[in-house]
Order: sequence, then C-alpha cells, then structure tokens
Amino acid sequence: MLVERMTNNLTSQSFFTQKYGTLSVEEAADESKRIEDIAFATANQNYEKQPDGDGGAAVQLYAKECSRLLLEVLKRGPKVEAGKEAESDITSAPREVFFDISKGRRAFIEAEEAEELLKPLKEPGNSYTKICFSNRSFGLEAARVTEPILVSLKNQLKEVDLSDFIAGRPEAEALEVMKLFSDALEGSILRSLNLSNNALGEKGVRAFGSLLKSQTCLEELYLMNDGISKEAAQAVSELIPSTDKLRILQFHNNMTGDEGALAIAEVVKRSPLLEDFRCSSTRIDSEGGVALSLALGTCTHLRKLDLRDNMFGVEGGVALSKALSSHTDLKELYLSYLNLEDEGAITIANVLKDTAPALEVLEMAGNDITAEAASALAACIAQKPHLTSLNLGENELKDEGTIQISKALEGHIKIKEVDMNTNLIRRAGARVLAQTVVQKPGFVLLNINGNFISDEGIDELKNIFKKFPDMLGALDENDPEGGDGDDEESVGNDDDEDELGSKLKNLEVNEEN
Repeated sequence: MLVERMTNNLTSQSFFTQKYGTLSVEEAADESKRIEDIAFATANQNYEKQPDGDGGAAVQLYAKECSRLLLEVLKRGPKVEAGKEAESDITSAPREVFFDISKGRRAFIEAEEAEELLKPLKEPGNSYTKICFSNRSFGLEAARVTEPILVSLKNQLKEVDLSDFIAGRPEAEALEVMKLFSDALEGSILRSLNLSNNALGEKGVRAFGSLLKSQTCLEELYLMNDGISKEAAQAVSELIPSTDKLRILQFHNNMTGDEGALAIAEVVKRSPLLEDFRCSSTRIDSEGGVALSLALGTCTHLRKLDLRDNMFGVEGGVALSKALSSHTDLKELYLSYLNLEDEGAITIANVLKDTAPALEVLEMAGNDITAEAASALAACIAQKPHLTSLNLGENELKDEGTIQISKALEGHIKIKEVDMNTNLIRRAGARVLAQTVVQKPGFVLLNINGNFISDEGIDELKNIFKKFPDMLGALDENDPEGGDGDDEESVGNDDDEDELGSKLKNLEVNEEN
C-alpha cells in the first residue's frame, strides 16, 4: 500500500513534479519499491537493537526514512536519458551490509541448505558488516560449511548475532558448533556480539573462549537467557579482556545468583562507558545486589538501568541509592520486584529526587511500598518533568498514597502512561488520579485494574474518560467489595470517600522529604 501511494506521488501533479518533472509509472514503481525496501531494512535494524521495545520507534523510523528518500527522488526528477539508469542520491541499501537469515521459519539448518543460504556471503567484494544467524539451528555439518565463510569475512564484520542458533541440538554437538564459530571469528574486531538464547552455561561460554578473548573493542554484549550460572558468570569475567568501550551489557533471565553477581560486578567495574545495563530476573539477593550497586556507582554515563525481578531487599536498595547519586544522565530506571519495601523505596526516592533530571521512565512495581513512602516518592516524581511512563503497580499505596502521587503529576505534560494496578485504591484515589491524567495532551493509558473501586466509582471513571475511552485500561479484575471490612475507610459511604478525597487532594508534596 505504501509503495502504491509513493508511486502515485511520483506520477501526480504537485509542486515538486511541476518543478523537477514527473516520473513514468514504471520508473516511479521501481523507485517506490526500492525506497520501501531500504526504509524497512533500516527500521528492522533499529528494532533488533531494542529487543524489549514495542516497535513504536522502528515504525516511526520506517515512516521517516520513506519520507526522506521519497523527497530525494522527487527533487532528482525523472531519468535524463531513456534506457540509462539515473543516478540516485539514495545511499546503498542496508541489505548490502546486513545479512539476516532469522526471518524465516524456526528450524534446523543442515549442510546443503547452509551452502545455498549463505551464498551471498561468498560473493567477492561483498560489503557485509553485520550478520544475523538467529532463529536457525546449526548442526555440525552446517557449521563446517559456514566456518570458512566466517573466516573470509571476519576482518570486515562489526556486528555478529548468534542468538538462538543451536536450539534442539545435543550438548556435545552444540558445543562443537559454538567452538567452530568462535575459532572462525577469532581476531575479528566486533562492535556488537549477541549470544543470547543459547543455554550456554559455563561450557558454552568457554566454547566461545577464543572469540571472547580476542575482543578489545566491544560496545555491545548480549547474554540473555543463557543459563549464566555462578561459574558461567565467572567465565565471562575471566574471558573478556577489555570492556572499557562497552556501552550495552545485558544479562536478562539467567540463574546468576549472588556469587555470579560478584563476577558480573567485576565486569561492570571495568566498563566506565556503560550506558545500558540489564541484569533482570537473575536470582540476585541482597549480597549480590550490594556488590552490583557498588560497581554501578562507577558507571557515570548510565542512561538505562534494568534490575527488575531480583531480591535486593532493603540493604540492596540502600546500596543502590548511593550508586544512583552519580547517574545524572539516567533516562530509564526499572526497579520493579526488588523487595525494596518502604525503607528501600524512600532511600532511593530521596536520592533520585536530586539527580537524573531528564528521567523519562520510572518503574517500582511490586516492592511492598505503602502510603508511608508516598510522600518521598511524590517529591521525587515532582522533580521529573520529562517523565513519560510511571509504574507503581502491585504495591499498597491506597488512596492516600495515590492522591499524593497524582498531585506530583499535575505539572507533568509529557506523561503518557501511569500504572497503579493492585494498590488497594478505592473511589476517591481513583477519581483524583483519573482527573489528573485525563487532562494530559499526549496521555495514552491509565491502568488501575485490580483495585477496590466501588461500582459508582467505576461509573465515575468511565464518565471522566468518556471522550477518550481508550485511555482507561481494563477494569475486569477490580473488586468493588474487596478490602478489610474492619477498615473504616473501606466501609465508608460515597460521601465519606468524597471527604477523604477532598482532604487528601489538599495534601502538599513535602519537598523536603
């Protein structure tokens, strides 16, 4: 559809076609197809660098590239001479530098198919600098076909993605395949290396030893979902000689534990330029959390930090707060499910209030945070005018805490998403929060599902969002009769809740906290 539209633009009367000339239908169709190919490949590269993203940025880049390249063709005009291909200002398509076999079916690849599939990599003078073999499982014979090709390319390769490339293979065969690839690429000067989703363990990490040891210029390293145990983490720390240029390091979904965290902390200490660090779902408890936090204190260029789903506890939270004091460039902070409790959350909020002025994303869901910490959180949030996403779900902030958070958000014109699900919120808190966010110019979604909002309160919410119903998330898990019956607030009528809301709305955010 986009190709058709661009073809129409290139062949229709407009300011540009009147000034520079109208293309023939055939030439316009060819140019439109080429533009779409280039834009898609460029956007696809962007999406692959953001594995946890929703694709929104890639779609925007896709549209932007199409517009830019279409404008170049319009200004260039039609071919000057019939039968002679006009020169185009469009730069070489990314496909000439990016070889990717991951988009087909997820399946084993054997020698014969590898020979055919990898033919473009054998062409003399090719300019491939990035390869992606993800989503295809290489057997030993296919690996032997691939080995000499990688050897011939290793001096020009800059980015190598070998994620999920041995799935379903017996351990002995998988280890041999990994070693063949590793030896073939040894000595290459890579900028990015992705070994995720390979269940490496220590044996797998060491199978890649020759490649890892030869890397001195790595900027990005991905080891997600790799079975990185204590021993494997120690092997990573041992085998990578230099991480002083590392900007992105991701260890999501491993079984690292406290002892493994100590080894990862050593890697972090040697990575002063780190901008994006992800160590989520790695079974790290308090001891490892403290060690990791101390190491993060040396990374003053951090822009994105994701430590979700570990068990740092209060002690780890306090240690992390000290590290955060040096992270002035931080834009995204993910601290959900760390067992921080009020003490850890308050300590972090108090420090964060005075740093990271450009923070855009803050997540602290599932940390047993109560209304006692709301004042500190609100004071912190109030100092973050660039905030676009706030997630405090699965805590116990109740109406009191929710209204304080709402008040802190009043001046935030960039906020797009707020998640306060499962927080023991009733009608008063829900109403104030809804009234606060519905006024925001670019607001997208409010999630307050799983709370204790009365039926009347639900009707009130729907009325508040009647012009923008898509902004209000699902309410299917709301329990209008939930809560502790002994709680006076829980048994109060709507007038009581209105009075509570009015009182709490007048609370001032205590900035001194």
